[in-house]
Amino acid sequence: MDFATKLKEARKAAGMTQEQLASTLSVSRQAVTKWESGKGLPDIENLRLIASALGVSIDYLLDDGGALDMSVIREPIELASYSDSHIECKKRYPKRARLSDQAVLARFPSAEIRCLIHRQLLDKKERRLQTALWLTTPFANTVDMVNSVKHSDKQFYLVNDGDKQHLVMVTNEFMEIRQLANRQNEKRFDLGEFRFIRGIKLR
Repeated sequence: MDFATKLKEARKAAGMTQEQLASTLSVSRQAVTKWESGKGLPDIENLRLIASALGVSIDYLLDDGGALDMSVIREPIELASYSDSHIECKKRYPKRARLSDQAVLARFPSAEIRCLIHRQLLDKKERRLQTALWLTTPFANTVDMVNSVKHSDKQFYLVNDGDKQHLVMVTNEFMEIRQLANRQNEKRFDLGEFRFIRGIKLR
């Protein structure tokens, strides 16, 4: 499978249109169309951003072979409809995290589920800004703090369900279930735009 086909399949698996991917990369839709039709290739920086945005590796995109062993399902949920009174991890804070735990436990009744601590990876511009802040001001972690607030409405989980492993993201409105192509067994791993650290085990 060539790069153009893999890019198109990975974009669709991530639930993104060409316009959305183009906006994420700060390029024109025509550029994405050109890449997906095999009439051009992105530069190294855009290739890195594509892999990050679609949750696949650069090696996968460039390797001429292999199928995309990954699917994404987005299910609407009403987080407020869950109860946190019988949750195994009562010390989780805030309450939204406990409700998210309950939603994932209900969705995967017999799977091994572990909470994940997440932190957004900085892109090149953000790393430069953070370095400049570190050298010139006492606000060295400002970029990290802004990103953590920006994603505070999300809870992430690593779910081992038989021979499948899923990365699950829960918000107030939906649960996104991403089947992982490569099994993650490390205590810390990078996937897409986030760095994840394994937290408490729910089941």
